[in-house]
Amino acid sequence: MAKIIGIIVVFASVLGGYVLSHGKIGALIQPFEVMIIGGAALGAFLQANPGYMFMHVFKKSLKMFGNRFTHGFYLEVLGMLYEILNKSRREGMMAIEADIEDPNASPIFSKYPGVLKDERMTAYICDYLRIMSSGNMAPHELEGLFDMELATLKEELEHPAHAVNRIADGLPGFGIVAAVLGIVVTMALLGEVAQAELGVHVGAALVGTFLGILAAYGFFGPLSVSLDHDAKEELNLYEAIKATLVASASGMPPSLAVEFGRKVLFSLHRPSFSELEQTVRGR
Repeated sequence: MAKIIGIIVVFASVLGGYVLSHGKIGALIQPFEVMIIGGAALGAFLQANPGYMFMHVFKKSLKMFGNRFTHGFYLEVLGMLYEILNKSRREGMMAIEADIEDPNASPIFSKYPGVLKDERMTAYICDYLRIMSSGNMAPHELEGLFDMELATLKEELEHPAHAVNRIADGLPGFGIVAAVLGIVVTMALLGEVAQAELGVHVGAALVGTFLGILAAYGFFGPLSVSLDHDAKEELNLYEAIKATLVASASGMPPSLAVEFGRKVLFSLHRPSFSELEQTVRGR
């Protein structure tokens, strides 16, 4: 909701100030300037990034209007970890083999659709539970493996934010390109059209610069920061899962292992000790 309000505030402030200064909205409608700036930015993005990145960034950008890393989702993840670790502690690690081999058919995972919907997180949890079930890896070795994977995951999660940020940096330049081309058109018309029409062409050229700067600092720059925040929150949750599983591998009971994970979470949506305790007691 805050992001939608932010977009509205940007539009209202810029266009409202323009109109109140006796500007005409029609003068800002320059589809060819938009085509030059938007097309150049898209082409640069496609050149600079792997082929899958455009759709990946597009899908993640749509998700920025919500936030799945909420108080309830954190409780769901920790509750699921507690339940599967509790089963393995009571019945042995082999008892959860069917759960981790086919999470979609697991009675435990099926209780947590938010976790199960995230295929990467589900695979992450199941992979390390398989390693733990082998019984051949010491806790510090398991933690080292976690750290190596998380370093790779960090680079992967941050890629969309970096890709959008580079485009945001280039948009003012593409706005200048559109403006220069508009001036070239204007110069070619000198002596052929009336002074008023020349003014219209100069205005159109300046709109190119305006659109490039506004898109960069009003929309794409904030989007890259939002994607970066999302990546940090997702990585933080993976760190919490790591802390929980390493604590369990070190011999901690499930109720204490999930507390290790809880303490790693960012404080904004972190469940309290009593909330987590009530959640795991309900399991």
